Amino acid sequence: MSNLKEIAQVFFKLGCFAFGGPAVHIAMMEEEIVSKRKWMSSDHFLDLIGATNLIPGPNSTEMTMHCGHARGGWKGMFVAGICFIFPAIFITGLLAWFYVRFGDLPNVKPFIAGIQPAVVVLIIQASLKLGKKAVKNVELGIFGAIALGLNLYGFSEIVSLLATAILGTTYFLVKNKAQANSFSPLLLTLLGPSTIGLSKITTLSVFFSFFKIGAILYGSGYVLFAYLDAEFVETGIMTRAALLDAIAIGQFTPGPVLSTATFVGYQLNGFLGAIAATTGIFLPSFLLVLLLNPLIPKMKKSILLKHFLSIMSVGAVALMVAVVLKVGTTSLLEIKSASIFMISLILVLTVKKINAMHIVLLGSILGYISSFIPL
Repeated sequence: MSNLKEIAQVFFKLGCFAFGGPAVHIAMMEEEIVSKRKWMSSDHFLDLIGATNLIPGPNSTEMTMHCGHARGGWKGMFVAGICFIFPAIFITGLLAWFYVRFGDLPNVKPFIAGIQPAVVVLIIQASLKLGKKAVKNVELGIFGAIALGLNLYGFSEIVSLLATAILGTTYFLVKNKAQANSFSPLLLTLLGPSTIGLSKITTLSVFFSFFKIGAILYGSGYVLFAYLDAEFVETGIMTRAALLDAIAIGQFTPGPVLSTATFVGYQLNGFLGAIAATTGIFLPSFLLVLLLNPLIPKMKKSILLKHFLSIMSVGAVALMVAVVLKVGTTSLLEIKSASIFMISLILVLTVKKINAMHIVLLGSILGYISSFIPL
């Protein structure tokens, strides 16, 4: 029991102060768990980082689960994951309530209006970082372009990603003359319906939509925006502006970016919708870490899975680029928003130590200041 208490304290603290995205979260975990508390060796910690890329879901949140599992078994896994995400979803839930009730007030809208173009910059920043790691050769770059083209042509994000991943995996297996003895259970899990009808918003429909997204979400949490856009904006359930607000407010909270689901769920169906969305999007990660943790050594040796994940990573970056192109044509047309976008972009490209929180805070301040400028 003492181990579980220690796990709860460590990850609740991380959940309260882990700003800046997955890379920062994992760096904080390494210092706390490996250097300070010595729960595991550096080599094992690096193995766990690699394992998070084998399954869908938020990498830093899944790292908390793996670390909790190493310290306290399956109970430790659940304690670590829940304690890490709780601060973010609690704060996001409060902001969602405030937004729904007071979102139209003049003293709130200028801040949100300034944050929206800043969020686009963050997506661009994440796309550049992930793209450098994902596009390892010309062939992967071509498959990324295919995913981008399919999505811009009109195919859904999920269909574009899976079609490209299957095509790319087949290509590399044939090229390398590798024989795959069996298909990955993850691939079978992904091959499901691409949409779940939401013509009638209910708590159950919200849960299943976010469960589906959580079960196929590869890459950075910012990729979530692409899936939410396809699930709710393209179907007419939400406006893109409302979704940008949700992503923007999610940046104010520590912990995983996926806490944005709490905000969207509240917009869709109130308090029960927030609970359903939060549970739905994080539950696949808990289940996959629990089921696949013992299989990690074997999975790391799978040629099929190696190629599949490489294409999925490139495809995820392509979807983020598609979102930037779509959003840029709708939210950056005004002079004020375009100016905030350019200022944020210049800072991201020139200031090395600036993080997402700084950009969001700056965007909100500039939005408030620009509200006094008549244009």
